[in-house]
Amino acid sequence: MTKYIFVTGGLLSSLGKGITAASIGTLLKQTGMDVSILKMDPYLNMDPGTMSPLEHGEVFVTADGAETDLDLGHYERFLNVDLSKKNNFTTGQIYHSVLTKERKSTWARQYRWFPISSVKLSREYSRQAREDLLIVELGGTVGDIEGSPFSRRYAR
Repeated sequence: MTKYIFVTGGLLSSLGKGITAASIGTLLKQTGMDVSILKMDPYLNMDPGTMSPLEHGEVFVTADGAETDLDLGHYERFLNVDLSKKNNFTTGQIYHSVLTKERKSTWARQYRWFPISSVKLSREYSRQAREDLLIVELGGTVGDIEGSPFSRRYAR
């Protein structure tokens, strides 16, 4: 059964959560555990590729061409693994997925953010949880309202 470690920040962003998550993963990998890592960003952008590097920082491009958060580069180097777009997702990607299904009438019902986001987050955890340990990093700060669906899901 997969174990989880959730890494969240305090009151300021860019304080080293990514390095902390990568370091924890490296230490536990050295004990023989199979470790995977997932970065969740609460912004509405599909990826950081169109964001200002001054605001967000540099972009890391994975082997499959995904423009992701720079933390994925730290994870790859620390854990000596190749990551993909599956290891990073944003609120914008969740919205896009839900609205695409709504337009195609995949679900014939009312759409509400919290139930849908909770189901989508559970699927992301399950999809990644194939190792002994899954480290999940939530970008931003704990006080950001944009991150509340993620932190609410953590609590469950």
